[in-house]
Amino acid sequence: MGVGQVLLVLLAASTVMPVKDPLLNICMDAKHHKTKPGPEGMLYDQCAPWKDNACCTANTSSEAHKDQSNLYNFNWNHCGLMPPKCKRHFIQDTCLYECSPNLGPWIDQADSSWRRERILHVPLCKEDCEEWWEDCKDYVTCKENWHKGWNWATGTNRCPWGSMCRPFSQVFPRPKDLCEKIWSNSYKYTTEHRGSGRCIQMWFDPAQGNPNVAVAKYYAWKKRSSPAWMENVTPETDKAVCPLPWPVPVLLLLALLVVPEGAGGCGSHGWGSL
Repeated sequence: MGVGQVLLVLLAASTVMPVKDPLLNICMDAKHHKTKPGPEGMLYDQCAPWKDNACCTANTSSEAHKDQSNLYNFNWNHCGLMPPKCKRHFIQDTCLYECSPNLGPWIDQADSSWRRERILHVPLCKEDCEEWWEDCKDYVTCKENWHKGWNWATGTNRCPWGSMCRPFSQVFPRPKDLCEKIWSNSYKYTTEHRGSGRCIQMWFDPAQGNPNVAVAKYYAWKKRSSPAWMENVTPETDKAVCPLPWPVPVLLLLALLVVPEGAGGCGSHGWGSL
């Protein structure tokens, strides 16, 4: 095999190399996230389902379980002691946010000083949202949106002056209100069920695998199939069409220079005669 043929073989191989999907298996650019997901030897308690491939560290997973952690100095007990059955949902919510590498299709730019990216409209499974609301409906809070508007004068969140502590069932009349409003639309209430492949699960059994991997793939494909992305998608393979890696044009140029005109090039006896 001549040098020109070798170069053409290398060229063909380089053009079919798989391209990493920018929406899958990634960590957002936020305060405590790792730069890329990977295995963690040990994640604490409710964050353990993500230990095989996580965007959080063991320390972050431990802090996520504290009533007032060093992650954000946020106090769950701002209107009295939060019942354990309610708090476990907020812990799981924190574990999903900090640890999951499967939120790529919903990563959006953030306009805050402590993070560059956030999640927006993550489709939460019906059971996850409704159980969250059911277990917290009798707890009390003074705010609908927990992302902003707190009194931080003491270094931790306190209810704003003049606000009253009211039952969750009044502040959030429906499960949809809780899931969508409490974190500025980070989540979106859906009627999709766990195991459907169409909604993100906060709760899952790691022994059965992480169901959110398939969900992220589906929504990544759906996002790429939207009009704004259509120019960069090949429907047959569902692969993003990215610019050729730099070796490709170099190999092509070398191949054109080395392969003789009469040996399968674009001359009278080459492709031009087909």
